[in-house]
Amino acid sequence: MAGVPTSVIAATGLVGGYATARWTKKRPLGGVALAVAGAVAAKGWQEKAGNATAAALSGAYVAAFAGSHPLAKKIGAWPSVFAVAGGVALASWVAVDRRK
Repeated sequence: MAGVPTSVIAATGLVGGYATARWTKKRPLGGVALAVAGAVAAKGWQEKAGNATAAALSGAYVAAFAGSHPLAKKIGAWPSVFAVAGGVALASWVAVDRRK
């Protein structure tokens, strides 16, 4: 996964986690997808930008997941997931991926 930008991994984890939970009707399976992608992204953040950046972006990833739930009540589930995934992807790109 060394060639895949961390912003793509993080956004895919948020979207893929929700999609997995929704389509399989197994929320824990969606959680596994979310967690695996988050761990892979965090490893990339740490390797490319250090511990502090990895901690901040990991916090943003978890906050995006949590924040998508109340946001979904206002704008709908899929728009909410795409909005938070885009926000995390942008933060990851700015903090890590654009440095190449």
